[in-house]
Amino acid sequence: MRILVTGGSGFVGLALVPRLIADGHEIIVTSRDATASVAGATVRQIGELGPETDWSEALEGIEAVIHLAARVHVMNETASDPLGENRRTNTQGTARLASDAARVGVRHFIFLSTIKVNGEATGPSPFHATDVPAPQDPYAIAKQEAEQALLGIAAKEEMRVVIVRPPLIYGPGVRGNFLSLLGLCQKAWPLPFGGIENSRSLIFVGNLADLISRLIEKTKASGVYLCRDGEDLSTPELLRRVAKALGRNPVILPVPGFLLRPAGILTGKSTAISRLTESLAVDDGPTRRDLDWTPPFSMLQGLKETAAWFSNRERQ
Repeated sequence: MRILVTGGSGFVGLALVPRLIADGHEIIVTSRDATASVAGATVRQIGELGPETDWSEALEGIEAVIHLAARVHVMNETASDPLGENRRTNTQGTARLASDAARVGVRHFIFLSTIKVNGEATGPSPFHATDVPAPQDPYAIAKQEAEQALLGIAAKEEMRVVIVRPPLIYGPGVRGNFLSLLGLCQKAWPLPFGGIENSRSLIFVGNLADLISRLIEKTKASGVYLCRDGEDLSTPELLRRVAKALGRNPVILPVPGFLLRPAGILTGKSTAISRLTESLAVDDGPTRRDLDWTPPFSMLQGLKETAAWFSNRERQ
């Protein structure tokens, strides 16, 4: 199959493209960088992702689109209109690509969304694909609006739309919060998170790539799919496992979560503290049943690969 992968040179793309090539597909990758190269794939230069993007050359002969490119979640937002910026790229840019794809006869469109469309935290029950969306920040709102635009296009066109909402993705090349967590564990400083009792879902980038590969195979699949590794972890257990993968023996102090939240407000780190103390678990049972899918990598394997990449990065 001839597949267009937007964002193919990014974190998820660099894990996905080799997998799709190994599956025997012909891969076209888009990039704003005219000098970009992705082993085994053809690169098409594309302008900024938005409502005016010209996709005509990139979509030539394409049978399926996997849309990874996005304005990613920004921890320290500096834009004067964050929602407008996210809508331009993640909502209007996605809708333009999907409309152009349907117009030229693309039959399969896979969209990488985010579990943040469901909300920021779970209580006693995990998130389900059928939950009423409750996005809370500009990034999640724009992603949810993109989902609605895609479903609207699918209702009028002969194009199958699949939406994947992953939780925190980790693996070689990871950035953001997980990269910061790796740095903390590498330094082996005492960490005040031992009193946190929560449950968080994650997914290794290799497992996500495998899921997307399965969705390409399952030509009748459509709708929303949640995903995760084979187990959920509390924050202190995640820290222990990450530290062990890095060859460290962490000291995790039993400070209760309710004492950390005021500290987060005082230090301007309330969002980060909330993520560390609250639960965010997903129910991926329907995904596994509908697609006959099991993540091929254990969390131990994923953390070892991530730790090896990080250690090599630190030595360079």
